[in-house]
Amino acid sequence: MNRPPRLLHRMFPSWTLTLTVLAFWLMLADSFTVGQFLFGALLGVIIPLFAARIDREFARIGKLRVIPGLLLTVLWDILLCNLRVAGQVLGKEEKLHSGFIWMPLEINNIHGIAALTSMITLTPGTVSVALSDDRRHLLIHVLHIEDEAQLVADIKSRYEKRLMELFP
Repeated sequence: MNRPPRLLHRMFPSWTLTLTVLAFWLMLADSFTVGQFLFGALLGVIIPLFAARIDREFARIGKLRVIPGLLLTVLWDILLCNLRVAGQVLGKEEKLHSGFIWMPLEINNIHGIAALTSMITLTPGTVSVALSDDRRHLLIHVLHIEDEAQLVADIKSRYEKRLMELFP
């Protein structure tokens, strides 16, 4: 099998990404002109050069059977938390005890951590704020904290444990 010359490979590290960037640019441009095509082609050359330098961590997928239950749990929590937050916002402000908590993480797969932070942020009343440099702690802002330990335990059992099965 013939391999492309090194210079050509260095200039175009990913033909698929180049073509994808070009196609998306043409869809976003809302007009198909020579100028738009050339600009999209330029972006298609430049973006993969920078993307090739990013340290990629590929997703390892584990047990897919956890996905339906996890999605149902997230949707249920979003529904319940919408109702709870609506009551809290419409209630007396002095009853709210918002704050930040650091949650220790057991999951170490960056894709699982990204999914966890998304689930936390999608759930009304909580927002993922920061991930520690060592990926061992997640900072979460909570609209109303009643029991910090219970909140952390709920997130771990409802989301993190299942995500660790999905992203080993």
